[in-house]
Amino acid sequence: MAKNFSKETYIYWYRLMLLLRRFEEKAGQLYGMQKIRGFCHLYIGQEAVAAGCMTATQPEDIFITAYRDHGLAIAKGVTPQSCMAELYGKATGCSKGKGGSMHFFGVKERFFGGHGIVGAQIGTGAGLAFAEQYKGTQNVVLCFFGDGAARQGMLHETFNMAMLWNLPVIFICENNNYAMGTSVERTSKTKDIVRMADAYDMPADVVDGMSPEKVHESVERAVKRARDGGGPTFLEIKTYRYKGHSVSDPQKYRTKEELEAYKMKDPIEYVEQVLRKDFSVKDDEINAIVDWVSHEVEDSVQFAENSPWPDDDELLKDVYVQEDYPFITD
Repeated sequence: MAKNFSKETYIYWYRLMLLLRRFEEKAGQLYGMQKIRGFCHLYIGQEAVAAGCMTATQPEDIFITAYRDHGLAIAKGVTPQSCMAELYGKATGCSKGKGGSMHFFGVKERFFGGHGIVGAQIGTGAGLAFAEQYKGTQNVVLCFFGDGAARQGMLHETFNMAMLWNLPVIFICENNNYAMGTSVERTSKTKDIVRMADAYDMPADVVDGMSPEKVHESVERAVKRARDGGGPTFLEIKTYRYKGHSVSDPQKYRTKEELEAYKMKDPIEYVEQVLRKDFSVKDDEINAIVDWVSHEVEDSVQFAENSPWPDDDELLKDVYVQEDYPFITD
């Protein structure tokens, strides 16, 4: 597989995935220290999805996702500093400290959430794609949701409309096996979520979400189809979260053996092995990346700690869009 990708790509994947992993581990630790309050859903284990999607898209393409949003936000370019500040509820956060863990946002980075309502982003993702089509751009929308959200009526209405209008959107189900604590087998007669695309004649594929290569290749094909006017694609990316649904989840619904089996396919360890075996990357280069990641995460914590709380007069701001809002154009 390595022959299809350059050393620079694997270095990028390794640095990005390690940053996402360490950021989330630190967030979990800080939650236990009560530095972070409210809900907190960690992306640990699913990093290859973000990595593969990033190398298969352009900066102008749009990402939109659900409440497990930290990893995709950072991958898209929202800084770890502003993300950690948002977790703290500080004014310097990416949503001004008013969104918290579930509502990260980055207009400049083309990251449009972070949505707390299960499945709500599916319709919004199609709306964003309609806007790009209407404006005549070549931009594509990647709309992420979990296997639980695939049970929402919003998905079926949106799939139908997206195909009717031939929208440039890629629907990505990050299937990590559990909707909160309920397995796919207990919620659906059809275990293969990818088959939901059949009713709408939507191109679809099942993807190994523990492999950044496989994610990249499938997303690249879908992106090309959308840019060429071929309309939507549905990708069921099979991944796994190592932690619970949220930090308060005791995870009694799965076995330790199941968890360990997935950890044997850890994407970060795999990419490190490829770098060492196929590209002869030495310890000093790996250690330099590890040190850089450690510094970024610690810097994000210090930034959050030293940032101010939002002013009281921010309470009712941003409830409605202002006419001078930066992404509104004539």
